[in-house]
Amino acid sequence: MAKPKLATCLWFDQQAEEAATFYCSVFKNAKRGRTAYYPNAGGDTHGKPEDSVLTVEFELEGLPFTALNGGPMFKFNEAVSLQVHCRTQEEVDYYRQALTAGGQDGRGGWLKDRFGLSWQIVRGPMALAGHRIVPCLWFDTQGEDAARFYCSVFKTSKLGGISRYSEAGKDMHGKEAGAVMVVEFELEGTPFIALNGGPQFKFNEAISLQIPCETQDEIDYYWNALTADGGQESQCGWLKDKYGLSWQVFPAFMGDILAGPDRAAAARAMEAFMTMKKFDLAAVKSAYDGK
Repeated sequence: MAKPKLATCLWFDQQAEEAATFYCSVFKNAKRGRTAYYPNAGGDTHGKPEDSVLTVEFELEGLPFTALNGGPMFKFNEAVSLQVHCRTQEEVDYYRQALTAGGQDGRGGWLKDRFGLSWQIVRGPMALAGHRIVPCLWFDTQGEDAARFYCSVFKTSKLGGISRYSEAGKDMHGKEAGAVMVVEFELEGTPFIALNGGPQFKFNEAISLQIPCETQDEIDYYWNALTADGGQESQCGWLKDKYGLSWQVFPAFMGDILAGPDRAAAARAMEAFMTMKKFDLAAVKSAYDGK
């Protein structure tokens, strides 16, 4: 199975390394990747000391993640959760116990871990692409529209099964029988679930999806496609799409730069991209090279 292109980015205040270590201890198929550190640039904006941990890359059950120490501004909520698909009751019990340690148990398979991240422990078949972990995106009623939109943006994508509400539980969920409940879809090898759960939860920057790009044309394509029809540009390669979901579109070499040994060059690159909304790949390279 090819490694998925997209990474799920989890925003922390200063617990990124602790969280990555914890998650890698819970999942048997897990590994730590690069750790990047804040260079001597942009401190008046991000407020982090030089050489403190910026990001930690890690992989859980074949899915790439990035833990980001961004500050106290954003907190996890149920708008994005991670489903864990289990084959046996023993697996259900194991993940539930491990992830609720210091966290909070919930109903219907939901829980929050000690960092506030929401999980769903599910007993049943693996979703698209055979992954154990599946990011779940919570919508009010737009789940199917969103899934079709994302599949139109990414060239390697597919729409999966669609489940609908029945009369059962209507007093709880308030949805009409036959209304779309869950849509499965896959983007660049990463499986997703779109859930029409109601208006209670809204996306924020605490969880974003990262798109590393090899060329400026690729950056331009994703930036324009995802900000279309009501999306919103932000700083440093961040944007929100028309549903409010946050994305990061950036040059693939940024991880090597920020985790690399040349801290002066990393500082020059950060100084350059912190003035940008959409990344200018050539300008970041020139800054890194000191030109």
